[in-house]
Amino acid sequence: MEEATCDIALIGLAVMGQNLVLNMDDHGFSVAVYNRTVSKVDDFLEREGKGRKIVGAHSIPELVAKLKRPRRIMMLVKAGSAVDEFIEQILPHLEPGDIIIDGGNSLFQDSVRRTEYLESKGMRFIGTGVSGGEEGARRGPSIMPGGSNSAWPHVKDIFQAISAKVEDGSPCCDWVGEGGAGHYVKMVHNGIEYGDMQLICEAYHLMSVGLGMSAEEMHEVFAEWNKGELDSYLIEITRDILGVKDEDGSPLVEKILDTAGQKGTGKWTVISSAELGVPITLISEAVYSRCISALKEERENSSKRLKGPKPTIAGDRAKFVNDIRAALYASKIISYAQGYMLLRAAAKEYGWNLNYGAIALMWRGGCIIRSQFLGNIKEAYTKRPKLTNLLINPFFKSEIRKSQRSWRNVVATAAKKGIPVPAMSTALTFYDSYRTENLPANLLQAQRDYFGAHTYERKDKPRGEFFHTNWTGRGGDVSSSTYNV
Repeated sequence: MEEATCDIALIGLAVMGQNLVLNMDDHGFSVAVYNRTVSKVDDFLEREGKGRKIVGAHSIPELVAKLKRPRRIMMLVKAGSAVDEFIEQILPHLEPGDIIIDGGNSLFQDSVRRTEYLESKGMRFIGTGVSGGEEGARRGPSIMPGGSNSAWPHVKDIFQAISAKVEDGSPCCDWVGEGGAGHYVKMVHNGIEYGDMQLICEAYHLMSVGLGMSAEEMHEVFAEWNKGELDSYLIEITRDILGVKDEDGSPLVEKILDTAGQKGTGKWTVISSAELGVPITLISEAVYSRCISALKEERENSSKRLKGPKPTIAGDRAKFVNDIRAALYASKIISYAQGYMLLRAAAKEYGWNLNYGAIALMWRGGCIIRSQFLGNIKEAYTKRPKLTNLLINPFFKSEIRKSQRSWRNVVATAAKKGIPVPAMSTALTFYDSYRTENLPANLLQAQRDYFGAHTYERKDKPRGEFFHTNWTGRGGDVSSSTYNV
């Protein structure tokens, strides 16, 4: 019988999987590896894994036999049916208490289902978000685990050792919660990532089309922005991208087709927000901006037929660039505020006890949305764990106040010049809606009661008391049952 010497197994030797294995090996953990295309195992051990303590396996039974108890098997395979297929292949070879870990970008409902299923078999399950791309996997990603609570002590040392660290050495990894909590937090992370990327693209578009700035000039602007409150991974890589030249010496970014793809996590975030009734308007606009970018042929055709103002923005260029910076910063605050609104609603709906400060710490390093001001978010929730909205935190309230004049100027100028800034615009609209005591929904409720007898509440009566008016004088006083949309 084979000796069980390995701390953990990893299935799936694509780039992310390989890099995570090398990361684990760097930190002294013994890793067994397996891949559906078995030849990849030998190729990996001959090349990237050569001279290391990594152990290859050519079958699931062989892989399981190499593991110490409780056995820990992590999958980095395509989300969906592939995960379930591997679970079914692994299960017959496990014992009660063993742990299966899904490190892919799975839908959180799938992780809820898999946790319940594996626990019913006496096993344990962890659905963990892993963010940071290839480089993060190799040098230290952000890791967001959830699932079977009793599994956490058995993977904590490994996960926290291989994760990114912030300045004081704290790992960007902590237990998120039961069921699908880990993958839900990763999903919201990806939604915020969509928003951040769209906001940066709008800033780029304003400078490029509105101010006529060259890629080199914008490269310098983003380099400067990365030294201040916008210091983040995405600003950093945007700086780098704008400095890269094609073979002919022209900026490479200008030769890339303007149609963006998506893998689905942004869409999942928007769907979940609609189900929970949370207005994550900025992330929604970021998702739909990718959708409209895909209409390339239609846009090319309509650009010749539909007229608008000339996009040239005149005046003090340096001042407007600074206004764009402030608008980007204020909009980014809105994006994170909305993301945390969604996390709060999900925690209430699914019974998760989420630590919002710890989530900010998990996102502080290693991941795609890592940025300086996540430290401010952690501080906000450390001081007030039950904070209803980031916008009423003194720090963020002050930052919005300082940015507001510039933010409004950018959105108004963009509208006048016909330059689309959907994310910045909806961020400002949300801010104005959130700070408005009386919105026109009173008229909306009257309309609903008029055409559907859906009833309404009155300002001069207690909440929860519903009224119906016979608006036409015909049809009697029959009312519909109340409902929420």
